[in-house]
Amino acid sequence: METSPPSQVDQNWLLAQEFLKKKLITEDSFIWKLPAPTSICRATDVQEEEEEEGMKVLRYIGGVDISFSKEDPLMACGTLVVLDLHTLQIVYEDFSLVTLDVPYVPGFLAFREAPVLLELLEKMKRNTIHFYPQLLMVDGNGILHPRGFGLACHLGVMADIPTIGIGKNLHHVDGLNQSSVRQLLEAKENNFKDFIALTGCSGKIWGAAIRSTQGSLKPIFVSVGHRISLNTAITIVKMICKYRVPEPIRQADIRSREYLRKLQMNVGTVLLQ
Repeated sequence: METSPPSQVDQNWLLAQEFLKKKLITEDSFIWKLPAPTSICRATDVQEEEEEEGMKVLRYIGGVDISFSKEDPLMACGTLVVLDLHTLQIVYEDFSLVTLDVPYVPGFLAFREAPVLLELLEKMKRNTIHFYPQLLMVDGNGILHPRGFGLACHLGVMADIPTIGIGKNLHHVDGLNQSSVRQLLEAKENNFKDFIALTGCSGKIWGAAIRSTQGSLKPIFVSVGHRISLNTAITIVKMICKYRVPEPIRQADIRSREYLRKLQMNVGTVLLQ
């Protein structure tokens, strides 16, 4: 089947994507360390760790998401939340209501959504530096992407922050597909594993399918975004999942939808008056 030639916009985006990809770091490159398992939910232990080691412990994890209005498909709410890893409580949240007139083109999601999310990060950096995230979880893929550079990579490079991509659905890349991954998860030898590597036909490992809740066969798809290795990304995701989706992204999604719902209710109330 013939495909139409890419538009000039797509070509420009492709060039920009390739330029940014050259800056991508797929190994651990950060100035904090993971907390000891026993220190989760015990802030005093974290402070003691930092004093003894002289190195900051990972504490503030951000989550970003964009929700779209059901009434107006161009109206969107970008949301940034920051959670304290040790209590899973939200310490910061912010919203940006925007009209997105940039079209969605498969493989180029970042050019539609990243500017909104980057502005939220910049605003936070200007005003509330204490809670600025040491790590960002993105509702979107990292290197698990047709060209190995999804939204999580784009945000990570642009904001120079360690990022992890969290996908709810699997990109069909390098022979990977939803049904084959499900078969692997259901295989007898994998029954007791909480994650499997997503290894493509080429032999490249693109990410991991993780069972974030016990016994679940509906995984999330974790991939490297920027300045973090896959092993570290998996460890952190497993630390911060109360439900299927990691808590920073789950909360960003819940709050962005609620923001739009309240906005619509207020508009309806005004129109009725």
